[in-house]
Amino acid sequence: MASSELTNLSTVKRDTTFVDQLGSAGRLIKRCIQCGTCSASCPTAYAMDHTPRQVWRLLQLGFVEEVLNSRTFWLCTVCTACQVRCRRGIDIKDAMVALKEWAVREGVQVPERLDVLSETVVTQHNISGDDNANRLVWSENLLDPPVGVKPPREVAETVYFVGCVSSFYPRTYAIPRALVQVMDRAGLEFTTLGGDEWCCGYPLYVAGMRDRMAGLVEHNLARVRAAGAERVVFTCPSCHYAWSDLYSEFSETSGLRLLHATELLAELVRQDRLPLGPVEETVTYHDPCDLGRKSGVYDAPRDVLAAIPGLDFREMAMSRRDALCCGGGGDVETVDPDVPTGVSMKRLAQVEATGAKYVVSACQQCERTLQEGARKNRIRVRAVDVVELLWRSVQAAES
Repeated sequence: MASSELTNLSTVKRDTTFVDQLGSAGRLIKRCIQCGTCSASCPTAYAMDHTPRQVWRLLQLGFVEEVLNSRTFWLCTVCTACQVRCRRGIDIKDAMVALKEWAVREGVQVPERLDVLSETVVTQHNISGDDNANRLVWSENLLDPPVGVKPPREVAETVYFVGCVSSFYPRTYAIPRALVQVMDRAGLEFTTLGGDEWCCGYPLYVAGMRDRMAGLVEHNLARVRAAGAERVVFTCPSCHYAWSDLYSEFSETSGLRLLHATELLAELVRQDRLPLGPVEETVTYHDPCDLGRKSGVYDAPRDVLAAIPGLDFREMAMSRRDALCCGGGGDVETVDPDVPTGVSMKRLAQVEATGAKYVVSACQQCERTLQEGARKNRIRVRAVDVVELLWRSVQAAES
């Protein structure tokens, strides 16, 4: 931070003990050497009051009030692009979440929309406030709904956990429709939970409200156990991350195999359980942050795309660990709806550079964000999910 910026803070009350209240996250903040790599990597730094580097320095110097009265950490997408490049190995994601948790606990400048979101998730059990009994509305246009959807099986080895976005946001309905038909063609006996599926709780975690997840976790695990499932499949990387990395903090998750849909699809492709026909399109792939950097799933979606005859696949300039965030994570859309569109433009520029007609992802929120960015900026690119293209290939083989 420039000295001129610090001069303006010379009369502000300082508290050099605050970082200790953040526990392990605070101890890591003390290790920051101000290299600026985090700020250079941050997709939303342009919209923040202080860049991440400035936040860590302000906290080191004790300017706590300046940090907590800013909206910087509320605009963190928790994408971990900064974290994988940090020279001191600081878990920046945990530090940002810890700041949110402290703000929530102390009632300091929590964005009103996040309080509304929290109340909606806890009482309505989804992020949109819709009647949760309507979680299978996406299946209404299926001409021949597979068993497991209508009607759901009471007992099944595999549970498909659909997630709030695909359940209630029409732009993404094609994703669950495609997956259930692919699983049905592959001969899998699966079930969905319908209205018994509740929000995974991840939106609460990234809002600094981790403690409010407990009831959601217990409910969802109980419903999956009641179905006798050994495997839970997710098309939402955030749901997958929540179940895989957060649920064990609240309850016992042993005995359950937790797979992102692309991992399941890659297995089905390797086992030749699906007929695949040509899809003559030029595509590129966008790595979702929760699936790639945070869960380490890079190869499975690419393996699925490689198996589809006729696809011309072109990798973007920044991919895998270095992939740019789409801007749709971390509740940022709730805090400031304009920021995700600004972030998505940088990613869409890389999509355009490949000459691809489709930007393929494996996250319904990425699909929403990228498609909205393309629409608002009149970019002739269509966002689709991996499973949508695979289902198109299956249909081509059957026609």
